[in-house]
Amino acid sequence: MQAANPRRGYTLGLTAYISWGLFPLYFKLLSTVPSVEIIVHRVLWSALCGSLLLLVWKHPGWWSELRNNPRRLATLALSGSLIAANWLVYVWAVNNGRMVEASLGYYINPLVNVLLGMLLLRERLRPLQWAAVALAAIGVAQQVWHVGSLPWVSLVLALTFGFYGLIRKKAPVAALPGLVVETWMLVPLAVGWLLLNPAAVSEQSSFWTTSQAWWLAAAGPITVMPLICFNAAARHLPYTTLGFLQYIAPTLVLSLAVLVYGETLPTSTLIAFGFIWTGLVVYSADIWLRSRRIK
Repeated sequence: MQAANPRRGYTLGLTAYISWGLFPLYFKLLSTVPSVEIIVHRVLWSALCGSLLLLVWKHPGWWSELRNNPRRLATLALSGSLIAANWLVYVWAVNNGRMVEASLGYYINPLVNVLLGMLLLRERLRPLQWAAVALAAIGVAQQVWHVGSLPWVSLVLALTFGFYGLIRKKAPVAALPGLVVETWMLVPLAVGWLLLNPAAVSEQSSFWTTSQAWWLAAAGPITVMPLICFNAAARHLPYTTLGFLQYIAPTLVLSLAVLVYGETLPTSTLIAFGFIWTGLVVYSADIWLRSRRIK
C-alpha cells in the first residue's frame, strides 16, 4: 500500500471540498430536471467518464484483485449505495431551497467522522481537539433544540457521507478503480429507472437539443474528479483531520445560499454555526501548535 503523504493529502482534500462547495452553482442550472433523474444521469455519465479515465490512468491488476475478492465487490456495492443516497438528498435540497440545511449537514459530518475514527479506527484526540468537537456538538445540539425536531436533510447527508468515507478509507482499492466499480454497480438501477419512466425529461428527443442536455452530460467529470481527490486524500490523512477539512465545502454552500440565492439565515442557525466555526478555529490551532512542536 502507498505510504501516507500528508502534503498530497491536504492538496487533494482541498481540491475535493472546494469543488463540492461550488456544486450548487451547477445543480441550479438543472433545476427543471427532477432530482432522481439528475442522479440517474450522474451514475451513467460518471460510469462512462470513470471508465475512460481508467483506460488512460493505468492501474495494473485492479480487476483481477477485485474478481478474486468478492468481499471487496460487496464493500464497493455498499459504498456506492451510500454515495448515491447522499447525491439524491443533496440535489433535492439545493433545488428546493434547503441549501442552508444542506450546509448544516456537512458541518455535522466532521462530528460523524470523529466518532467513527475513535470508535472504529482507534484514532485518538488531543485535549484541544476534544474542545473543538465539544463546541461543534453544542452548536448542533442548539440547532436541534431550537427547531424542535431532527433536521433530516442534515443528518442523512452527514451519516451517508461519513460512512462512505470510512468504507473507502478501509477498502484496499485504489480511488479510481473503486469509483468506477461503484458507479457501474448502480448502472442497472439507473437504466431500469429510465426504462420505467418514458415520460422523463431526458427521454424526450427535444431535450437533447437544449443547453441543459450538455450540463446533464457534464455530471460525469464534475462528479468523478472531486470523488477521486477525496478517496485519494483519505489514504494520506488521519480521518479526523480529513473530516475537519470538510468545513470548507459547507461554508461555500452557506455563502451561496445566503448571498446568491437569497435563503434566510435565522439567528438560531447563525448561533449554531458560530459554535461550529469556533470549534474549527480551535481544531486548526491545535494542528498548527503541534506542527510547530514537531519542527
